[in-house]
Amino acid sequence: MAVELDQVPLFNGLSQRQLKRLSRLFKERRFADGRPVVKQGEMSGVGFFVIAEGGAIVSVDGRDVRRLGPGDYFGELALISQQERAATVTADGPLTCHVIPFWDFRSFAKDNPEIMWKLLQQVVGLLTEERTRFARASLQAS
Repeated sequence: MAVELDQVPLFNGLSQRQLKRLSRLFKERRFADGRPVVKQGEMSGVGFFVIAEGGAIVSVDGRDVRRLGPGDYFGELALISQQERAATVTADGPLTCHVIPFWDFRSFAKDNPEIMWKLLQQVVGLLTEERTRFARASLQAS
């Protein structure tokens, strides 16, 4: 598990010791083909997911927007807020994920403040991406 976590940009600056500590907080979850892991607009799964095996489809407003596979992750916003999910993620075949609830992550982050900085950078990147997408859509609509 520590090896998988060091592939996640959010965690790649952590030492092997920190990765091992963090990996102990993750639990394995399995999902059947077609089963939603999290649902848009719901408080489903207040945690962060790393895909270990299988694939998943991300959809927003009923439209597929991305395919995820081993090493991909989702739910980083759930690590800092307990808001509704912004997308639905559905298992595309048998799916195995490692998941950490936000409360376990927060405890870890208090002892490792550099992780909060990385998370903040990632959130800013997501917001910038969204803003750019919105600006392009607005220009095309004009």
